[in-house]
Amino acid sequence: MPKVSRDTATQGGDYGAVVDRAEEFGDYTVDFVTFREDIDHRPLLKGLPDDRCQCPHWGYVFRGELTLHYADHDEIYREGDAFYAPAGHVPVHTEPGSEYLQISPSDELRRTNEVIMKNFTAQRPPD
Repeated sequence: MPKVSRDTATQGGDYGAVVDRAEEFGDYTVDFVTFREDIDHRPLLKGLPDDRCQCPHWGYVFRGELTLHYADHDEIYREGDAFYAPAGHVPVHTEPGSEYLQISPSDELRRTNEVIMKNFTAQRPPD
């Protein structure tokens, strides 16, 4: 049976405010995510339908807090919470030092990450 840890994951990277360590298992991706800063993801999701993440995620918060904004409500997940985030969410607050695990369908996550990385690169000042 395949397995992965934060230390053995071969994908993802250190993006300054966020460290993402990931591994694909068949149709799913496991991500270990650590936030060094509070990040509002709204600008990063521009260009997706409704400017919201369309990829569902299942996860577990190891430390800190994660707030997801939906069209009609917010969900707050804290240390020790398992969660399911259906399509149509936006991470709007992630307490610095927060760490969580998320499992997502790889194809949908890949499409979402392409938009996020395009927007992230566009926001960075030129060297």
